[in-house]
Amino acid sequence: MSQKRSDAITKGFERTPHRALLKGTGVPQQQMDKPFIGIASSFTDLIPGHTGMRDLERFIEKGVHSGGGHSFIFGIPGVCDGIAMGHKGMHYSLPTRELIADMVESIAEAHRLDGLVLLTNCDKITPGMLMAAARLDIPCIVVTAGPMMTGSGREGRRYSFVTDTFEAMAQFKAGVIDEKELSVCEDHACPTAGSCQGLFTANTMAILTETLGMSLMGCGTTLAVASKKKHLAFASGQRICDLVREQITPRQILTKEAFENAIRVDLALGGSTNTVLHLLAIANEAGVDLPLEDFDRLGRETPQLASMNPGGIYFMEDLDAAGGVPAVLYQLRDKIADNPTLTGPTVKQIVSCVKSVDDEVVHDVASPVRAEGGLAVLFGNLAPKGAIVKQSGVSEKMMTFEGRARCFDSEEAAMDALMGGQVVAGDVVVIRYEGPKGGPGMREMLAPTATLMGLGLGDSVALVTDGRFSGGTRGPCIGHISPEAAEGGPIALVQDGDKVLLDIPQRKLELLVDEAELAKRQAAWVAPEPKINSGWLARYAKVVTSAYTGAVCKAD
Repeated sequence: MSQKRSDAITKGFERTPHRALLKGTGVPQQQMDKPFIGIASSFTDLIPGHTGMRDLERFIEKGVHSGGGHSFIFGIPGVCDGIAMGHKGMHYSLPTRELIADMVESIAEAHRLDGLVLLTNCDKITPGMLMAAARLDIPCIVVTAGPMMTGSGREGRRYSFVTDTFEAMAQFKAGVIDEKELSVCEDHACPTAGSCQGLFTANTMAILTETLGMSLMGCGTTLAVASKKKHLAFASGQRICDLVREQITPRQILTKEAFENAIRVDLALGGSTNTVLHLLAIANEAGVDLPLEDFDRLGRETPQLASMNPGGIYFMEDLDAAGGVPAVLYQLRDKIADNPTLTGPTVKQIVSCVKSVDDEVVHDVASPVRAEGGLAVLFGNLAPKGAIVKQSGVSEKMMTFEGRARCFDSEEAAMDALMGGQVVAGDVVVIRYEGPKGGPGMREMLAPTATLMGLGLGDSVALVTDGRFSGGTRGPCIGHISPEAAEGGPIALVQDGDKVLLDIPQRKLELLVDEAELAKRQAAWVAPEPKINSGWLARYAKVVTSAYTGAVCKAD
């Protein structure tokens, strides 16, 4: 083949030291001319979504060897948002996305790898890998490790992580379930390896990775425990060698059309609000202009076609059986754009191969679950730069709501109030100073949102925050408020008792306080001391941008 990146460490007498080191790792001389393929693996014993990756590493290696390359595995860190939830650990979750992108870039560049297989699964790892792929623009393919099976119980009950742990915790507190039932939920919520069963962030990102054309067909929904996942891993190892030979790189795939297709699929399924942050960040690395307003423009013309857990009834195994991503693309066929994929066929060619769709799971556009997509972007004097709500998880009763503010300057303070019975019907819980800078790290608010639902307040209390939510969040929860409180955004000016208007159909989030009073409060506002002022999170807080730009890190 033509000149390779790895020639910089394998060719010529002046590379004798480099070859000696490679041979020290076990690379024989006859392999020096083959494409060097890095397998960036986020395997860890700490995360259910990643414990099955050792097998997938082996099958990727076999595929690379079969395809004519030589593989090298290197490790990438992962944080489990569920385990990091509700304590200091959640500050680190979103920032690891930037670390992951930087680490993949560093290893690929330092060792002059010709191509990458990005083995990933959970919330920040997948977007971090995609950011690195777009930044490097060398041949890459993504293998997502797959979703977990639902737990099975009596009378056909299906257990899942969020509704049967976080919400069950609040139900126990409220006396709705007893300790025995809580224990049963705990034991059945995570029965296998894989990412959490519903359309939470990990699974939404896996689906969007496939939609973007960066993983093989079927990879986004195939269960972690399925033998097909090993087949996909093997085929991905083979395919990366073709991509290197053909010099097909991510920026050829990650076009404006690819991102709009991904947004439409996200909207049609009612995916996680976190995907807004991640798609913005990936587009930034790919050099694609993707303003926040595009999400709402597409949301108004893309119907929600599936009722997916946590807000609905179906799980990832149901979506996979219904036809997976190709089935969704088929139902959206008149709205999606053609675009190349790493698989080989274009998006339209993939759609043309779909023979049947289970339209009980993935509805036809003529009979949608909702007329609009699952996500909505809100604006108003409380969120001049925008805010995000997963409207697919909001009841009709709460689509329009006016309530009185109950303000908390941290997630912990809000949780204390919720568990202490201090939040009542008619309240709007305001959690601030939890944005990218103020958190720092823009923590997920799954504990407060799940507690609201578990306490039976999902139809009478709204929650707004400059933090973000788990993909498992449902109910009237509005996040990503920009500008954030730490930057002096209007959310910093809200006082207890202020009236807040939520109007999702009209895309409004308003603080019902006159402009003169707000100007007075703004003049008196003083930025608080940083919550964390040492370690790398302190550095992160200085360079991270607002949520409406994807919370990316900028040096300027």
